[in-house]
Amino acid sequence: MAEADPNFRPDRARLVRRVPDSAIAAPLAILSAIIGLIILAWLILYITKGRFLRHPFERTVSSLLQRDVRVAGDFQLYFDPIDTKFVAEGLTISNPAWRGGEFFESKRIDTRIATLPLIFGTRRVKWLDLTNGKLDLAWDKAHKRNTFTFGDPDKKGKPFELPDIRTAQIVGTKISYLDPSLLLKTDISVETIRATDTRFAGDIRFTGNGTMRAIPFTLSGSLMSPNTTLAGGKNRLALAVRSGRTSLDVAGTLPGATVIEGADLKLLARGPNLSLLFDFLGVAIPDTRTFRVTSDLTKAGVDWKFTRLAGRFGDSDLGGTMTVSVPVGGRLNIAADLRTNTLDIIDAGPFIGYEPARLEAGKVAVPVAGIPRILPDAPLRIEAIKRFDAQVKYHVQNIRAKNVPISNIALNLDLNDSILKLSPLTFDMADGHLWSDISINARGAPVRTAYDIRLSPTPMGKLLARFGADQSGTTGTVKARIQMTGVGDSVRTSLASSNGRIAIIIPHGTFWTRNIQLAELDLGTYFQKLVMEKLKKPVEINCGLIAFTVRNGVAAADPILIDTTKNVIAGRGSFSFKDESLDLAFRGDGKKFSLFSAQSPIGVNGHFAKPGISVISEQLLGRAGVSVGLGLIASPLAAVLAFVDIGDAKSAQCGPILSGATANAQRTTKGQPRGDVGNGTASKQKKKFLGIF
Repeated sequence: MAEADPNFRPDRARLVRRVPDSAIAAPLAILSAIIGLIILAWLILYITKGRFLRHPFERTVSSLLQRDVRVAGDFQLYFDPIDTKFVAEGLTISNPAWRGGEFFESKRIDTRIATLPLIFGTRRVKWLDLTNGKLDLAWDKAHKRNTFTFGDPDKKGKPFELPDIRTAQIVGTKISYLDPSLLLKTDISVETIRATDTRFAGDIRFTGNGTMRAIPFTLSGSLMSPNTTLAGGKNRLALAVRSGRTSLDVAGTLPGATVIEGADLKLLARGPNLSLLFDFLGVAIPDTRTFRVTSDLTKAGVDWKFTRLAGRFGDSDLGGTMTVSVPVGGRLNIAADLRTNTLDIIDAGPFIGYEPARLEAGKVAVPVAGIPRILPDAPLRIEAIKRFDAQVKYHVQNIRAKNVPISNIALNLDLNDSILKLSPLTFDMADGHLWSDISINARGAPVRTAYDIRLSPTPMGKLLARFGADQSGTTGTVKARIQMTGVGDSVRTSLASSNGRIAIIIPHGTFWTRNIQLAELDLGTYFQKLVMEKLKKPVEINCGLIAFTVRNGVAAADPILIDTTKNVIAGRGSFSFKDESLDLAFRGDGKKFSLFSAQSPIGVNGHFAKPGISVISEQLLGRAGVSVGLGLIASPLAAVLAFVDIGDAKSAQCGPILSGATANAQRTTKGQPRGDVGNGTASKQKKKFLGIF
């Protein structure tokens, strides 16, 4: 038998055994008490429906929102069982002082809100029953504050974000929206229509009207929410907006009843003029004829994305993508990548300032003070382009037009803070290529436009053939450059005030003989070759330059000089962008002896829309008078002497011509200055006797 321990104490053994039991029991007791309190609180709230919390709710929420919040009737706030149940009759939330009135009011609101997501900042409404609600959404005039940003009434307004509402029933509810910066005001009425089938639990329908930038519109639509077995699924949306003959229809699905982000929508827009649709945004685009465009539509942040664009405007097609960004407090921005396979010439007119209706009616020229004018005069919408920025790429494959040798148009448009750049604007023309940079500065007044247009060497034969002339025998090419600046808000006004230079260079090549002979009115040679059927025999062009110095909208020849193997064609005079008048004279002087050569200028007069050619000039009539006098005094043979060309034309140096130099730099092959070409002055040419030019 073992000996007993003299230090053993039974009470101490019992204490040792109890210590670990107490360490576990205490936290369990505390946890149980907490759970019990929660259950008790839940039970009290559930039994009382939290009605006793009405006044604490009004004080707390009023302090948080810095708005006056009141509940006039029944009030309930409790967990059901874990979602927050909220019921209020006669609930009102005031607007900030700068707006006045009520931001929200309703006869009754009954809702269930997911509690856990709410704790982490996500507002997910599982059920909403709203009766006779009114919601006032408004921005201030400076677009800095709004009624739907709570807290400090002077802090910057945030975008309006509806909570994620999964299922709703709305009766007699009205929503108003005001945005002075967009000049937008609208009132919408919302009702829930009970469905009679089992597919949808209800059809939320809305109607409304309003104005945007003083343009009235109406809207109507419906939101068809899935029934309770599909709660939380996608919702079908149908929206129709009308303004006159312009219509916009949107249909598709939303991730939630009030969730636009990531929506899968289809858009159909149609009307008499596409610019009328963009007027709602305050965006200026060229006028069009009747249009119909479809696209996919979705929203991502501040971006509204239009993809798979397809449609027509007038007799032209249109496709591509476009993104409209509407940042809060920022400038609206449009980014687009568009394409047209075939652009009708009438639909192309508005891009440079012609009215499409005028072109369609065949009235390109418009009488001004009895004089026909053809330069486009549609004004640039200065105030509109100050409201937005844009980056647009546009490509046109073909132009549908008789005798217009243009294809493969490529345009890069950049609008940044009222500076519009078309750089580059390019297209192919009769196997040549035109490249241009155009900059329009509308930041100040008046609008200032800079033009820089370059034409690469282009076959003259093909160019003329597209305008109805036979290219047989013509192998010459032409290249050109135009550099001008002007002020004014239309093509006409900017050109009418422009300064700069126009230069068309003709390098070595050949032209039909008849073109040359007619230019110098060498009637003897012309009829001789006509009888001998040699009119198509080519004449070599050594070099040629048709250039003008432009001062204050008047372009004066500087110089006009074409040197061929047989003659020299020179020109003087001017034309005006101001009144579109023409006052030019061309004379061909033979390098070889010719009988019956008139040596008289061919005058080009009239206006751009209706030019005239004067072959019987004062010089020719004067020469005829001399001929008659010689015939009376001497003999009929002497009369012929008045029309003899002794062939003393001075050949030109091609270097200054091919460099596009001014008249002062032009020389004969012997190095002498030329005095027979225009020198950049716009005064009317003095008619000198005996064909001296």
